[in-house]
Amino acid sequence: MADAVPDSRLVGDRSLRVGVIGAGMAGILAVIKLREAGITDIVCFEKADRVGGTWRENTYPGIGCDVPSHVYSYSFAPNPDFTRMFSPGHEIQAYLEQVAVDHGVVPHLRLGDEVVAATYDRGVWRLETARGHRADFDVVIAASGVLHHPRMPEIDGLDEFEGAMFHSARWDHDVPIDGRRVGVIGTGSTAVQITGALVDRVEHLSLFQRTPQWIMPMDNKLFSDDQRATFRSEPHRLRELRDFLESAFAENFADAVVDAKSERLERIEETCRANLYEHVTDTELRRRLEPDYRAACKRLVVSADFYDAIQKPNAELVTAAISRIERRGIRTDSGRLHELDVIVLATGFEVDRFMRPTVINGLDGRTLEEAWADGPTAYLSVSIPEFPNLFMLNGPNGPVGNFSLIQVAELQMDYILQLVHRLQAGLSTEIHATEAAMHEHEARRIEAAQATVWVTGCNSWYLDARGVPAAWPWPFRRFREVMAKPDLDAYHH
Repeated sequence: MADAVPDSRLVGDRSLRVGVIGAGMAGILAVIKLREAGITDIVCFEKADRVGGTWRENTYPGIGCDVPSHVYSYSFAPNPDFTRMFSPGHEIQAYLEQVAVDHGVVPHLRLGDEVVAATYDRGVWRLETARGHRADFDVVIAASGVLHHPRMPEIDGLDEFEGAMFHSARWDHDVPIDGRRVGVIGTGSTAVQITGALVDRVEHLSLFQRTPQWIMPMDNKLFSDDQRATFRSEPHRLRELRDFLESAFAENFADAVVDAKSERLERIEETCRANLYEHVTDTELRRRLEPDYRAACKRLVVSADFYDAIQKPNAELVTAAISRIERRGIRTDSGRLHELDVIVLATGFEVDRFMRPTVINGLDGRTLEEAWADGPTAYLSVSIPEFPNLFMLNGPNGPVGNFSLIQVAELQMDYILQLVHRLQAGLSTEIHATEAAMHEHEARRIEAAQATVWVTGCNSWYLDARGVPAAWPWPFRRFREVMAKPDLDAYHH
């Protein structure tokens, strides 16, 4: 019979030093929860000069969250001052920065110091940084995120363009946009948001579409001054709104996509198709905008203004394939040269990198590259066999895309703390998942993934090199259940 997991309130005799990698949403959370657990010897390494993660790095025009604001926020730090149902990026960044101040995260930060190597040696993790710092830790929590390595497209001539060109996650605000000819490559959420934000500012906007997207309409209503005042004076009202939105989001969307046969998924597709047919009256344009795969097979795009924006007189949907980039613009397979002043690469991220390129060495010198030679895997997206006392937040194959990653990280952090408390209490010196547990979980996950919408006939960033969705394929309530208490039979401890 497995040993009992210590009560999460237990603080043992052993003093632990914890290193946190990343000061985005999950890293901030990790520091806060460690402090609440009585662990104060914490260093949080961040490669950038301030906290925020993806909300710090992505500052493109129109950036916003497609999860309701009051769901995409920490349960212990409700924000009555969000101005909209779906927050713009700068509000989320400001919120994260304020939470870091209010909850004592700032003194633990080491900003501008990227972790480049982590080596496990006889119960200790030795971290090295790009600035030459070396430090030892009993536990490492990797909170480096998923969407932070921009993916550059494989297009001939990328270096030939004489205008300004940058990835959407590296927006160059020194480049003038107003009154210029702008090309956007991509049609995911980022490209859709940029299109809506720029079309009325530019002389001409060309959106280069490889694959059309289903667009879910967004009712991004403003919260009035009175509503926000009520949220501040009556916190239970804000909690009620959060509970309602959380339940509706899970039931009507998050849980629907993991069951390709669900009626809720059919309703999502009906809503998306009605949105297209209601707003796009030109039958030829509508034909080019209508996907030939099921709604939510790719990450569902949510927008209040995309269809109106792409029909503006100065907007053009380009569906001919890109042949190459030239000095003056983009040439398509049709032979046409689209002359441009600015090219935006809204081409997504390398979603399989996680902690890499940090060099990580576990037991007996086993490297993370070796462990992940066939693709990133981790038991419950938290623990990697043969990498003791290293835990991940929002790691491989967890709930991503159709869930609030803040909710996910909170559940994972509570789970991780139960394992960390074993180390505090002296009940364990090394904790890491067994190979058998990870492979058994992966086998079940891959089998369950065959029932999801992600395998119904589209190519998306959810799919790994094998064509298997790299995501949690069960309802969110099941994730809550498995995160409630670790099964110690699944761990070396």
